[in-house]
Order: sequence, then structure tokens, then C-alpha cells
Amino acid sequence: MLTLGLGIADEGIGGQRYRYADRQACTAGQERGAAVREDKGECDLKRAKAIIDGVSKDFIVLSGDDPTAVELILLGGKGNISVTANVAPREMADLCEAALKGDAETARAINEKLMPLHKDLFIEANPIPVKWALVEMGLMHEGIRLPLTWLSTPCHETLRSALRQCSVLV
Repeated sequence: MLTLGLGIADEGIGGQRYRYADRQACTAGQERGAAVREDKGECDLKRAKAIIDGVSKDFIVLSGDDPTAVELILLGGKGNISVTANVAPREMADLCEAALKGDAETARAINEKLMPLHKDLFIEANPIPVKWALVEMGLMHEGIRLPLTWLSTPCHETLRSALRQCSVLV
């Protein structure tokens, strides 16, 4: 897969690359990809800005980290591959639209409102919390296929509270 990914990048064919230490076993060839998150989970926006400024205008830089997506988009990123958008699609679309227009105040306000979801949708391994949330919201039937398991009972109220805080569950 790594060879294929690098080959796609070398040929100028569209593809997705990311580096998240908590989501992968190893890294290779990172000088060719955009790293917007350091091992401690804090966004490296200075590096992201350097990458955005250093690539051609037809090279699309996307965030893959909901809590920091606004800042990346405000620096010139073109969007976000989002987990939160699975349960709050309108809000995430509005957030991205505002950031793409340069309306930092609106984008940051939406982001702040969604922060409980950004955090608690990772209370267990993705996509388990998302699937549970969609069932809780009445948008999906209960039941998931192995190897996934259902969200642990002690996590239900935490995620339910985040859904309510963000006004996606009433």
C-alpha cells in the first residue's frame, strides 16, 4: 500500500495521505506527505502552513483531525475528512464553509460548540462511537458486524451528553 501511495503521489494522481501517530504502526516517506499533527496530539500548524505554501495550487491539503480542521483551513487547507460530520453533517459543512470563506469567528464558534463531539466520538475506537451515536439519533438500525463491537455501556452517557451539548440529540 505504501508503494502504491507513493506511486500515486509521484504520478500526480489524486490520493489521500496522513500521519497520525495514534492511528498507524509506522511511518515512511513523510517528506512527501502533509503531517499536521505531532505525536503528542497537538497540531503543528506552522509545518502545515509551510506545506500548504510549498505545494502547487492544484495540490489539495485536507485535514483529517476535526478539532484542528478550522485552523488548517484558515491557513489555506481546502477541507476536512471528518468523523464528526457523520453525526453533525450540517454543522461541519457550515464550519468548513465559514473557514473557506475566511470567516474565522463563525468557524471557530461552530468548532467550539462541536468540541465535545470531536473528543467523545473517540471515546472508543472509531467507528464504534459513531455507529452507536447514529443508532441513538434514530438514523441507523442497531447492530454492527464483527470485528466491531458495540460501544461499552459505561461510555453511553458520556457520548449521549456530548450529542446533547452539540444539539444533535434532543
